[in-house]
Amino acid sequence: MPDYTIARYKKGGKKFEVLVDPDKALEYKLGRKKDFTNVLVFDEVYTDANKGLRAAKSDLINVFGTTEVEKIAEKIVREGDLLLKTEQRRRLIEEKRKQIIDYISRFCVDARTSAPIPPLRIEMAMKEAGVKIDPFKPAEEQISDVISELSKVLPIKKQMTIISVRIPSIYVGKAYGYLRNSSDILKEEWLNDGSLSATVSIPSGLKVDFMERLSRLTGGAAFLEIVEEKTI
Repeated sequence: MPDYTIARYKKGGKKFEVLVDPDKALEYKLGRKKDFTNVLVFDEVYTDANKGLRAAKSDLINVFGTTEVEKIAEKIVREGDLLLKTEQRRRLIEEKRKQIIDYISRFCVDARTSAPIPPLRIEMAMKEAGVKIDPFKPAEEQISDVISELSKVLPIKKQMTIISVRIPSIYVGKAYGYLRNSSDILKEEWLNDGSLSATVSIPSGLKVDFMERLSRLTGGAAFLEIVEEKTI
């Protein structure tokens, strides 16, 4: 007996289920697998897969516009609910949790001090606040709700830092690539002596690392000044 799980779709008061390969179905639902090949385990659409109750052809036509099982199953997996195995759910939630923590540690700061919040502190606060992670919803779509929950136990705000930068000409070649890749350059001006004057925006959680790294790249010769801390 092949390993399988149930994908379920509900519409118009009716329920439809198909039996699918757990890993391939999950990869397809997440968009990591582009084709539906070998996702479907049994070539049948059920109203209750556990009881072996098959869906009526008339219902398939009314809801899906076809009786082709492969096409129906593809829609069910893509738009319906996939019943995850315990390990799959744990792994997927952990993956989303890490993405959310990474985002918050970069873009959020302590609302009282404007200091960066360490990832471990964010993780502990998520546990304390009882934050629930949706294994299927994209991490970026969950961030606002997570921050709202965290604010109940942790003073937190989303913030960008605007920094004025001046790099002597001798260090521009070494530092400009880092500046371009690690910040959003709002304004730049190349001065007559070959030095670079720029205003950049960076997630506030990264400002300390950014300034320290740029200072190292220029042997401490870069001029760095925080112009504004902007709540977003």
